[in-house]
Amino acid sequence: MRVIDHIKQAKDTLISFEILPPLKGKGINAIYNHLDPLMEFKPAYINVTYHRSEHIFKKKPDNSFEKVVIRKRPGTEAICASIMNKYNVDTVPHLICGGFSVQDTEDALLTLSYLGIDNVLVLRGDAAKNETSFIPEPGGHKYALDLLKQVIDLNNGVYLEEELKGTSSTTFCTGVAGYPEKHFEAPNMQTDLINLKKKVDAGADYIVTQMFFDNKKFFAFEKACREAGITVPVIPGLKPITSTKQLTIIPRTFYVDIPTDLSAEILKCKKDEDVEKVGTEWLLTQSKELKKAGVPVLHYYTLGKPHVVANVVREL
Repeated sequence: MRVIDHIKQAKDTLISFEILPPLKGKGINAIYNHLDPLMEFKPAYINVTYHRSEHIFKKKPDNSFEKVVIRKRPGTEAICASIMNKYNVDTVPHLICGGFSVQDTEDALLTLSYLGIDNVLVLRGDAAKNETSFIPEPGGHKYALDLLKQVIDLNNGVYLEEELKGTSSTTFCTGVAGYPEKHFEAPNMQTDLINLKKKVDAGADYIVTQMFFDNKKFFAFEKACREAGITVPVIPGLKPITSTKQLTIIPRTFYVDIPTDLSAEILKCKKDEDVEKVGTEWLLTQSKELKKAGVPVLHYYTLGKPHVVANVVREL
């Protein structure tokens, strides 16, 4: 089922989870072990992230260097199909610009459609690790808006090969990203909202936000979306803090603030087990307030800590 249909049919706030593909060398059981403690909560869907390839330079016997492409977390499409088969739950693969030509994108979308997957989260993706800013693949999309338009084209039966006749249309429900604290590359929030509205106007069905730790910022963002004429559902993205080092890693990596009250409590902790308790309680308080406010879905970034999220959802 499409995410937007889950939302329309729901009588209460839904639950969804986001996972990473396992590192290359790990088997599918790494995913099952991660999801098993979460499936008792009957999530409406599971998001599976996609990670672009990286380049390394490998020294050859003649002392020259060869550029080698590696992918550390492959298999998003297959993982989605495996999860659907094992748990009978819908999945949402992430679709990114980085590392894909438009032809690669079309092929990936057709593969997903053949597998019976009718949801995608459309993202530009991050810059490669050896790049200071995002550089698209030759013949690929530079912006998530352009990637979204390609998905919508396929939904309308429009393929890259225009001479194709009698084409079938895909049925993808498309989600896009929103940033309660502004995308770090946007000059200001107003510009960020203008770009977000362009994606909604192009056909995005819903918005899921970057993680945040202050609900006031989410409510302000949602209000600003409505004032800008954005009417699609806005889904809050949530993550637990479980270690002291995340006080510096999360702001640096995701460009979000950690509230003073939360950081002060974490800095009092003598070990990460204590931090986990603080982070769990904070996430639970966030979740209760958001659910009371009637958000359509609580979307949890599990990222290796499924037991923490499980404890929170169990309390809900």
